[in-house]
Amino acid sequence: MAHDSTGHGHGHGHGHVRRRWWHHLKHAVTPHGHDSADRFDSALETSRRGVRTLVWSFAALLVTAIAQLVLVLHTRSVALLGDTIHNFADALTALPVGIAFLLGRRVATRRYTYGLGRAEDLAGVVVVLIIAASAAFAGYEAVLRLVEPRPVQHLWVVAAAGLIGFAGNEIVARWRIAVGRRIGSAALVADGLHARTDGFTSLAVVLGAAGVALGFPLADPIIGLAITAAILFVLRDAAKQVLHRLMDAVDPRTVDLAEQTAAGVAGVRGVDRVRMRWIGHSLHAELAVAVDPALTVERAHLLAHDVEHALVHRVPRLTAAVVHTEPATGADSAHALLAHHGR
Repeated sequence: MAHDSTGHGHGHGHGHVRRRWWHHLKHAVTPHGHDSADRFDSALETSRRGVRTLVWSFAALLVTAIAQLVLVLHTRSVALLGDTIHNFADALTALPVGIAFLLGRRVATRRYTYGLGRAEDLAGVVVVLIIAASAAFAGYEAVLRLVEPRPVQHLWVVAAAGLIGFAGNEIVARWRIAVGRRIGSAALVADGLHARTDGFTSLAVVLGAAGVALGFPLADPIIGLAITAAILFVLRDAAKQVLHRLMDAVDPRTVDLAEQTAAGVAGVRGVDRVRMRWIGHSLHAELAVAVDPALTVERAHLLAHDVEHALVHRVPRLTAAVVHTEPATGADSAHALLAHHGR
């Protein structure tokens, strides 16, 4: 028996028998309506939270980058130029992620039956490409300055700009990473890591200014190259995280928790074929549970709902589960026959 669910709301009691059966009766009369609305509201709220984070962090980084750009024009520091470029790039990465959050709010259709949550994964790819482009440009400018050295002016202004960049980026990084982890958005976390690296590269600008002040003019382009290397490290981490999401990677501990939760439901004799994937910043699961072969279709159906109910409440970020019930004995032969005909 296959049970295709859209989930359950979070207001149902776990130990009260009368409320449990009232839940089943209400489901039979109005299937999935109340629970789907609850989960849609929750998903909508996470998207709103993500958009708010992006808007305010975009504004903060844009102000930081513009302030640094004004100072670049006066100091001619290539290290500060690289840092400014990276700050502008970091501000721009908020745009594709924000668009993805807005697309994720759209309801599922006959063509996009899971909705448009995977737009976040595409946004993550765009973020990675922007990081790569900023690394290439910063590296090019640093090498060019090594080949054609130019004096750096107003060193104290360069140092002040570096400190401004660090403060602005660290605030934005903490905000994006915290919200991204809370709502399960890999794209937003990648964006936060990008901002954090910008903060440390801004501190490197201060070191470059100090080196020039001590009589080592090549310190500025060398720090520019160091910033490029730091950007490449962030690029590696961000690309790895986005690639994992594109390949439907899930933390094995989350899969273990789903198996343990399903196995702990009264009436479940075994759990098999657990599959989980991210769609946007929400988890979806599919699994099979073995039940007493003597159960009626109605009882097996109710048991599947119990499993789904437990999973949605216990597994973080899980919003939907498809629970397939099968007899504890005899199911293997049916699977073997199906596999034989599928060859």
